[in-house]
Amino acid sequence: MARNTASFNRAHPQFKPQPTVLILCEDSKSGKIYLEDASKHFRAHTKVEIAHCGKTDSKGIINEAIKRQAKFDQVFCVIDRDTHPSFNEAIQLASTHQKVTLIKSYPCFEFWLLLHFGFTRSPYAAAGKNSVADMVSKDLRSKVGMESYDKGSTKNIFSNLLGEPFGKARKVSPQVLAQAINDQEFNPSTELHLLIDRFEELSKPQPCAILTHG
Repeated sequence: MARNTASFNRAHPQFKPQPTVLILCEDSKSGKIYLEDASKHFRAHTKVEIAHCGKTDSKGIINEAIKRQAKFDQVFCVIDRDTHPSFNEAIQLASTHQKVTLIKSYPCFEFWLLLHFGFTRSPYAAAGKNSVADMVSKDLRSKVGMESYDKGSTKNIFSNLLGEPFGKARKVSPQVLAQAINDQEFNPSTELHLLIDRFEELSKPQPCAILTHG
C-alpha cells in the first residue's frame, strides 16, 4: 500500500545526531581528569573524547587539533597562558580554523578551581622559585578541602567540588571574564565555564527543524 505524506513525516527523526567533540588538554592529570568527570556528570561522555596529545606548548596543541579536526564536529583546546611563548601565536593560528575553539585560562587551569570558592581578580606573578601557576596552586591549597591539591596526581576534584562550589564557579567565572575583557587585563580569568556550558548542551537532545510546506 502506498504511503501518504503524513506517514513519511512520521518517519523523520525528531532529534539531531549528537555532535562529536574532541577536547585536547595541556595537562594529562588534574585538568584532564576534571574535564572527564564533568563530561560524565552531564552525560555527554558518549560523544566526547578528552585527550592529552603529548604536547605542552600552546602552538603544539593547536597544531594537533588542526590535524585531527576532520574526524570531529568541534575541537576544543584547553590551554593555559602561564608563560608559554607561543600562546599569542596559537590564538592567531586557531582563529583560522572554524572547528577549533580555544578555552583559555590566565594564568592556568587552577584559577578555575579557585573560582569555586568565590570571585577574585587579584593578579598573579611568579615569586622566587615559584612559577605563576605555583602561586595559584598555593592560593588553592589555602581553601578548605583543597589543602592537599597536587596538579600531578589529584583525583576526585570534580566530585569534591560538585554542588554549591561548582554552581558558584559557573556564576562568577563569566563575571570575572567580562571584567577582564572590559579592563583588557586577563590575569586572572578563565573561559572554562564555556566548556562546562557546552557539556550541558550536549546532554540535551536537539530537536530537528520542522519542515513546513507552503
